Amino acid sequence: MAEKSSHTHQKSSLLLKPERPTGIIGYGAYVPRYRLPGAEVARVWTGGKGGSPVKEKAVAGLDEDVITMSIEAARNALARARIDPCELRAVWVGSESHPYAVKPSGTVVAEAIGASHNIQSGDWEFACKAGSEAMVAAIAMVGAGMGKYALAIGMDTAQGKPGDALEYTASSGGAAYIIGPAEEALVRIEANYSYVSDTPDFWRRPEQKYPEHGQRFTGEPAYFKHVETAASVMLEETGLKPEDFAYAVFHQPNPKFPQKAGATLGFKPEQIKPGLLVPVIGNTYAGSSLIGLTAVLDIAKPGERILMVSYGSGAGSDAFSLLVTDKITERQKLATTTAEYIARRTEIDYALYTRFRSKIDMG
Repeated sequence: MAEKSSHTHQKSSLLLKPERPTGIIGYGAYVPRYRLPGAEVARVWTGGKGGSPVKEKAVAGLDEDVITMSIEAARNALARARIDPCELRAVWVGSESHPYAVKPSGTVVAEAIGASHNIQSGDWEFACKAGSEAMVAAIAMVGAGMGKYALAIGMDTAQGKPGDALEYTASSGGAAYIIGPAEEALVRIEANYSYVSDTPDFWRRPEQKYPEHGQRFTGEPAYFKHVETAASVMLEETGLKPEDFAYAVFHQPNPKFPQKAGATLGFKPEQIKPGLLVPVIGNTYAGSSLIGLTAVLDIAKPGERILMVSYGSGAGSDAFSLLVTDKITERQKLATTTAEYIARRTEIDYALYTRFRSKIDMG
């Protein structure tokens, strides 16, 4: 009988490294323009007392959803990749807020961006790490030689129950990545690693409109255990140290968690800050770590190494060691940058927010 895998096994059994080296050949972000200040949420529910964990969060407009935002991010990724969309062999969308319960977002996105019909397409779900799950699958597909390019997207229009703590941070936005051969890459994927367990920290059943969180399960046994384990195993198995990385991007449900996890692992604030977007756009769930990475890639220089670690409730983390190549310099400005999307803002009040996010049941 085969032995159950454990941390004592050889390196090859832990790191996920395809036989054919892969990398990111194009990337793109999308953030909707509307912003709901945290102070406005506090005004409505606490009379302004207690403050807010974030300055503001991004809110999708009436004509936006996971599909439309994924299309925008994908077009940005294609602009940087400089490939014909018909060369894609997969289009995958990771989210926990797909517009349809039965109808894939991926096929609509593929059609809209001009991809061929001869592709793999579908949707991924693993709470906030659905996007990085799609990335791992894309790496595997390209690394196995089943296709030259694959598109992976992490995008959400996250919602919190009115008055719940999640309403301060649950936001809209995300990012898209085109995975291809390492020799064409803006960023080489050195290795990735996944760590999962059955941890009931956050969930939503099909008939529920808003998610529930498991209180004491959300911190140490969930986020910190998985993020820190995934990062630690990556460092141990690759022989790299925190100082070998120019940047570190962690899943960011709030400003405190990624900074605490980073400090525990030995990373400095200046390595984390460039990709820490939650204070100004909120938690984009499946897009959270992925859009943090786009912000870093917009300013990264050749030779710099980046650690990205996602997290999804239920629970699990994907860790990636990424090495920037000299191809990135000429591609960074070929599409709207993450900072430009963040700067493009229109402030709204709580009343308009409830209309945009269909929080009022009109019967």
